[in-house]
Amino acid sequence: MKSDEDYMRMALAEAKKAYDKEEVPIGAVVVMQDKIIAKGFNQVELMNDSTAHAEIIALTTAYNYLGSKYLPEATLYVTVEPCLMCSGALYWSKIGRIVFGAYDEKNSYRRIAGTNNPFHPKTEIMGGVLEEECSELMKEFFKKLR
Repeated sequence: MKSDEDYMRMALAEAKKAYDKEEVPIGAVVVMQDKIIAKGFNQVELMNDSTAHAEIIALTTAYNYLGSKYLPEATLYVTVEPCLMCSGALYWSKIGRIVFGAYDEKNSYRRIAGTNNPFHPKTEIMGGVLEEECSELMKEFFKKLR
């Protein structure tokens, strides 16, 4: 059985795909019963779509894989704390667990929601898994842009 860190490393591999395509380097994987059922990385520029975040792409892939619109038994691993848009999608997915790497004070759901939990009441949330590695990739990306 793989650990949260193992799955976050896989999400980081997705984030590096985004980085290589000059996208904001965020990656996500959806896991169920110790099996990856979906992956995604930011594709906003590639798709010319502001909603093409890693989480949304991974969720859509998971829904298609399962033939279901809900994911109560699944865990989402994402390299950066979800934004408000992704939090809404995660709420509707009824996902069982969200594990994220880097905190994002500027763009996370907490910026607007504050201490209110925007996720489904049964969703467990855990932050800071491989936080340094996830944060470093983001810093490197934005430093390169300047």
